[in-house]
Amino acid sequence: MDAIAGHLNYWLIAVLFVVGVYGLAFQDNLLKKLMALNVISVSTIAFFLNLGQKVGAKAPILPGGVKGGEAAAYANPLPHTLMLTAIVVGVATTGVGLAMIYRIFKHYHTLEESEILKGMRE
Repeated sequence: MDAIAGHLNYWLIAVLFVVGVYGLAFQDNLLKKLMALNVISVSTIAFFLNLGQKVGAKAPILPGGVKGGEAAAYANPLPHTLMLTAIVVGVATTGVGLAMIYRIFKHYHTLEESEILKGMRE
């Protein structure tokens, strides 16, 4: 039980990822699929941010720099920087996806994937 409680955040992230994959695989609505992709993206970002955490670490903002032996006491800002970039890319991708979904809806008058594929075959 202690092993599960100690890594509860990773279990919750895994559940969030599985919910996103489920929504992507079993939903027929394109908007719901886009939301499921966003859930997967959020779970991935949360996973990497959790990996980058260090208990008791200080922010590496020093005027003279960090000395060699003191580096272990400071948090690495690289994972957080990369995830900030991933958030920006995710927002842009979501915007493009919403624009595409809007165009599909205007053309086929539905967002259900099965009906869209049926309309494409006709």
